[in-house]
Amino acid sequence: MIPFVALSALVTANSALGALVNSEGISIQLQKRGSPLSRDGVIVPEALARQIYRVANKYSVSVNVTASISLFERQNEPLESKANDTLWAGQIEIGTPPQPFTVDFDTGSSDLWIPSSACTSERCSGKNTYDASKSTSSKLQEGVFDIKYGDGSGVSGPVYEDIVTVAGLSAENQKFSPVNETNSMEDYGTDGLMGLAFKSISKLNAPTFIDTLFSQKKIASPVFSMRLASAPGSELYIGGINPSKHTGEITYVPLEAQTYWVVNGSANANGQEGFKGKMIIDSGTTAILGPYNSVWNWWSKVPGSGYCLPRDCGAPGYFTFPCANAPSVSFNFGGREFPVAAQDFSVGTLSRNSSICVGTIAILDTPDNTWVVGDAFMKNVYTVFDAAESRVGFATPA
Repeated sequence: MIPFVALSALVTANSALGALVNSEGISIQLQKRGSPLSRDGVIVPEALARQIYRVANKYSVSVNVTASISLFERQNEPLESKANDTLWAGQIEIGTPPQPFTVDFDTGSSDLWIPSSACTSERCSGKNTYDASKSTSSKLQEGVFDIKYGDGSGVSGPVYEDIVTVAGLSAENQKFSPVNETNSMEDYGTDGLMGLAFKSISKLNAPTFIDTLFSQKKIASPVFSMRLASAPGSELYIGGINPSKHTGEITYVPLEAQTYWVVNGSANANGQEGFKGKMIIDSGTTAILGPYNSVWNWWSKVPGSGYCLPRDCGAPGYFTFPCANAPSVSFNFGGREFPVAAQDFSVGTLSRNSSICVGTIAILDTPDNTWVVGDAFMKNVYTVFDAAESRVGFATPA
């Protein structure tokens, strides 16, 4: 097994955690660790394969099989064994007294879960676990949290309410699951997951952490922003927008529905439109993935590009291009063009040919012809997730 190198955004709470409270919200400083999909500039095929299978599981689709499940009915994501890609994670605390956890902040899912002290799976070993008996504010709820995936993996556990705190902001009676059964969790630097999408896709049928903060008047608006960067300066900003992290105007695009953070946009190669349609902005995904026909059409605009055989890239769906002739890549939202840096578009070179690069746009047969746009794009913008106005905003990062 290839050793996992996590890319995580580490968050701490209050002054010791890099939190700066002001009237607009709270700024949580993030730190990047490294890139797991390549090593010394050369792709790691096993990691690329795990990325494809991870996102397929996340959106309940089958690889190489036409999916029958509607995209907007997909199950929510745990940290499963096929995952080995970029994470933006941070510290949270649950309970009284607080029990610490490191979770993945994921705009592509909606539930909060962490391992339970009752979990006996080897995949819970070495992780921080939640012990309800040690929290005076814990409340057992009716029902069970249960997720099953197309590959047979899954997680399950009871449902609790407790105090959840991020950087000094505490949501009381936040619903979550301490998972006690899992065959789909692997140690890649986090304990669990905090979903930041919408209640409508929550398996817990629960408001998200952001929603709870807003309803309890802990933040002025149900808005959060992300700056994901290869260099220092990344942050999650809860409760508003940090003007020091972007320049110029913010271009807003209305949501198609309050399910995922899904908006209309287009993807361009060398100034030519390769795809136009719905896109999910997903911080829990590294790559940019879409159905067969639209991705093939996009790559047809790139001279010298070709399909990457699974023996080279680890899984079907990836494409290559000449490293010396990288395409100009951009996304258009609200009539505004946002370029993608060459280093974010290229995953790395082939091990057998250092002049051939692998691109981050790949095939995954998600239904409804919807693209999943991960941090390969998000690292090139400042992103505002505004539930109050049902929109996503994009700006040039500072």
